[in-house]
This record gives sequence, structure tokens and C-alpha cells, in this order.
Amino acid sequence: MTYSNSLATSAIMFLSRIVQIYSWLLFVRVMMSWFVRNPANPIYHFLLEITEPVLAPIRRIMPQTGFDLSPIIAYLILNLIVKMLYSLI
Repeated sequence: MTYSNSLATSAIMFLSRIVQIYSWLLFVRVMMSWFVRNPANPIYHFLLEITEPVLAPIRRIMPQTGFDLSPIIAYLILNLIVKMLYSLI
């Protein structure tokens, strides 16, 4: 294994880990939205600010339903990205 190959593999692993962490943040946001009713909660506010840039465009594209399905679509897209990154290794 050459140094450049090792560096590329490390970079891909790092990116995939970041995407996985973001998926977990998205999951925690969904769970907190069911239980936390105080929008001033600093943890919930942080999760809103971190995840909204991904969820807002999905909401604009999806048709309006009674449920917000954008976290599910985002989670599927993020998992697809992780699988694509792992296929590069």
C-alpha cells in the first residue's frame, strides 16, 4: 500500500465517519422533536441549526403531507453517500 493510497483511504474513512455522525445528529433531532417542547433548549437549538440546511431543501422538493418525511429521505441519502464512499476503498 502506498502512502497516497493510504492517505486517500484515510480521507474516505474520515468523510464517511462525518456523514455517519451527521446521520446520528439527524436521528437525535427527530427524537428530541417528539419529547422536547422548549425550542429555547440549547441542545435542540444546536441540532436545528446543524440539520436544517439539509432538511429544508428536501422539504421544498417533497409534496406537503401530514408528516414531515424529510428526515427519512435525508437519512436514506446519507446512507447512500456512506455506501458510495466505502465502495471507493
